[in-house]
Amino acid sequence: MQRSVKIYTISTCSDCHQAKRYFKEHNIDFVEYNCEEDTVYAEEVRELTGMQTVPTIVIEDRVFVGFAENFKEITALLS
Repeated sequence: MQRSVKIYTISTCSDCHQAKRYFKEHNIDFVEYNCEEDTVYAEEVRELTGMQTVPTIVIEDRVFVGFAENFKEITALLS
């Protein structure tokens, strides 16, 4: 069973691009929320993390701020 994955991004974020590339290469479905396109998404990030940092990745009920620094935990959760 595949887990629900959401990623909050902005277009200039290299860590966001790396996370999306990893998910695509590993056939992990995700929903992207671009914080530049809708300020509601930026507010959701602030509510989830207490700050405005991307990528914010939500897998089921787990929230991760950043991809590279959480790579091992994220990949273990998704495997």
